[in-house]
Amino acid sequence: MLRPPDHREQGIPRFTPAERWVHRTTAWLMGLLLLTAAVLYVPQLAELVGRRLLVVRVHEWSGLLLPVPALLGLVSRAFRTDLRRLGRFGPHDRSWLRAAARRDPVREAGKFNAGQKLYAGFTAGAGLVMLGTGLLMWFTHLTPLRWRTSATFVHDWLALGFGLVIVGHVWMALADPEARRGMRTGRVSPWWATAEHPLWTQLTDLDRAGPRRDPDA
Repeated sequence: MLRPPDHREQGIPRFTPAERWVHRTTAWLMGLLLLTAAVLYVPQLAELVGRRLLVVRVHEWSGLLLPVPALLGLVSRAFRTDLRRLGRFGPHDRSWLRAAARRDPVREAGKFNAGQKLYAGFTAGAGLVMLGTGLLMWFTHLTPLRWRTSATFVHDWLALGFGLVIVGHVWMALADPEARRGMRTGRVSPWWATAEHPLWTQLTDLDRAGPRRDPDA
């Protein structure tokens, strides 16, 4: 059973300042995108806010800037390492998904669990599609009407799904204060790391048996 966090604990390192900056900046840009999209597509909000042209410009430039934090983050070795971890799906991840489906609280996970990896993969892929379809809608003189109509359809419906996934992500974060602490301060409590990411703790000094091979390497 998870015990309450002891804020006197220093914790163990989980995210570097560069990784936290990428996450925070991306979150702000994503928030702007979702907010401006809601204003553009919900008539009641559009009437309340007004200044549609300004809202459109903020939405467009937020979308263009969305990949920039991650691209800048590639300078960080820790960020590149975590990207590789997020992009690898191993046997322990399949076991995690089966345990989650059975609602089994005992789940083997590395630094990132299978749910986090699926979320990262979806947001990366959906973000690229949203960027591409958004550009087709923006530069109307470069593409035929049929392309723009298809792009609008894909962009709008994918945006709805994207928004629901983001809401789920925020909901899960609100339910896990220790995970939020990790993203806020860069450190997490040893008890949380052992309970939620047991395979990852084997790579730290918490494991008396010595370092182990990264399961996501």
